[in-house]
This record gives sequence, structure tokens and C-alpha cells, in this order.
Amino acid sequence: MLPGVSTATRKNGSIYYRSSISYHSKHISLGSFSTEEEAALAYREASAILADHSIDIHSLSDHSCLHPDGQPAKNVLPAEKAVVLLNFRDNGLYFKNPIYLRKGYFSYFLSPSTELKFDIDDLFYYSSHKIQQRQGHLFVSDYGMQYSINARYGIRPYAVAGRDYDFANGDPFDYRYSNIIINSRFHGVLKISRGGRVLYRARIHINGNYLIGTYPTEEKAAVAYNKAADLAKAAGIRKNFPENYVDVLSPKEYAEVYTAIRVSARFLNYLKQIPGTDAADTFTDSH
Repeated sequence: MLPGVSTATRKNGSIYYRSSISYHSKHISLGSFSTEEEAALAYREASAILADHSIDIHSLSDHSCLHPDGQPAKNVLPAEKAVVLLNFRDNGLYFKNPIYLRKGYFSYFLSPSTELKFDIDDLFYYSSHKIQQRQGHLFVSDYGMQYSINARYGIRPYAVAGRDYDFANGDPFDYRYSNIIINSRFHGVLKISRGGRVLYRARIHINGNYLIGTYPTEEKAAVAYNKAADLAKAAGIRKNFPENYVDVLSPKEYAEVYTAIRVSARFLNYLKQIPGTDAADTFTDSH
């Protein structure tokens, strides 16, 4: 058997080959392969990473950089395993996920060319939760459920980059807390600037966007959205409107804001046109 290779048997009785390597007294699995030659090549590639410091995290996108013979060839060692080995070699810490420690933060490599950046505070979480990507969305699996990583940073579902949130340095893969700018924490609320003042505009989507109003604080705009959603439901509109939870207001304060807040006449007039709505009772005192 070639160095670094062992055999294993599948449930159907067929043979496959495992590759592994030991480094600093740690036994590291490199993966499973269909041939002994591929498993041996993975071992040789891993050996090259651990021994040759000219191979670094920046050269992984070069698919021939790990080939032991120095000839152009596609590597058989998975790229994420190469990241794991490089981090173990350079930083002395082993993580099962493709994490590479930097000064003050760490990188998580979805691929050799796709590098996510996170604060050290998130290291424990992502060392035990594998990030997956599907149709441009990043998520982790936890207790059998899939969770968008955006939610961890206050980015709401269906939020739009450039409108609801921004990345300060323009890098959409940089999830360090200082780089994420949340324009609004609440559904249907958008931060705007008018005459040098920061204001908050509330809108609701019902067969198009309807302006609810513009308010001095995002909390009031969030309450206005909730009120507009309640009015829409009272008018017979069957839609699952998300509710804003304004936890900075006590129940009494919330009720006071809810009662006093005004919504746009245009929106109320739209609701009045819905058949079967008692406009006089439902909407007269809402604006």
C-alpha cells in the first residue's frame, strides 16, 4: 500500500481508499478516494503543504501549486482541507472547517477564491458550524434547521444590500461587525436623509409599495408599519405581514405611540376602496 493510504469497505462490499497524515502528533484525515493513486497523491500534496512554506494561503487558487512533481495538474486534495492544514502549520490550531487565522480576525474559505472575513468573537461558532452557499445565500445548519448567516448580523430576511444594509468597505464577504451598516433594524423601514436630518420612512407592500409616513425615529416608523399592517388586515387583506418587535419601548409606551402615530391619507384612501370595508368606523381616526 502506498504511503498515507488505507483501504475501507462500503456497505455494498466495494473497496475505496482513505488518505491521512500525521502532523505534530495529530492524525488528520484527508478524505476518501476511488483509487489508491489518488489517495496517495492527496497525501503527497498534504505533505508538501506542511513542509514547504512557499505554499501559502494566497497561492491556493493556483490549482497546480500543491502538485508534488511541480507539473500543471489538478489537485486531488480538497481545497478546504488545504486551508485546514495551512492554518494548523502556520498558527498551531486545528479546525475542521476551512478557517485561517489572521491578525485580529479570521478568514473562512468557501473556495480558494471566495474568502469570508469574521471577527475573532465568531471563531467558536464557525469552527463548529459549516457555512454552505446556495444560489448566493450563505447559511449554516443547526439542530436540523438552516439559518442564514445574515441574521447573525442583524440583516433581516429579504433585506436588500445597498438599501437596507451596506458593507462599509464594499466587500460583501466581509462580515466583521464594524463593516456592516444596518440602515434599519425593522421591516418596512428605510433610513433617509432630508435637509441634513436623518429620518425614517415606513412603507408597506400591497400590490405595490404604499408610503405609510416619515418619522423622526426608526422605532416610531416600525410602530407605524405595524399599525398599517393591522389596518390592512382589518380591511380584509389576507397577507402574512411580518411584525416589528420594538423592544426598546415598554408595553405602555408602545401603546401610546401606536395610538398617536399617523399613517398617510393615500394609504387610508386605498383601504377605503376595498369592498366590504366600513371606512368610517375603521379608518377615520387613524391619520
